Amino acid sequence: MKDPMKMLRQVQQMQDRMNKVQQELETETVEASAGGGAVTVVATGTQKLVSVIISADVASDTDMLQDLVVAAVNEAMEKSKAMAASKMQSVASGLGLPPGLL
Repeated sequence: MKDPMKMLRQVQQMQDRMNKVQQELETETVEASAGGGAVTVVATGTQKLVSVIISADVASDTDMLQDLVVAAVNEAMEKSKAMAASKMQSVASGLGLPPGLL
């Protein structure tokens, strides 16, 4: 039987690493754009929208602008989720857990 104290220490180390990754994700950002850069969105690794930059060239066409904002936000959220998943997987890989468990 394995040493329960050793297992407890490993779990605590994993929690510490996961907390550190969570804190890093709050400050790391991803950027996405749509319409050839007409709309640029920045989001954190925790899927929080940080900024939206809109080119004056598209500001007058509200229908197109709305579509571009949605597209840029969706892309930024996907990038953010992928970054978070990658970082969390790196924590899990040190534990010998199967891929995709976290």
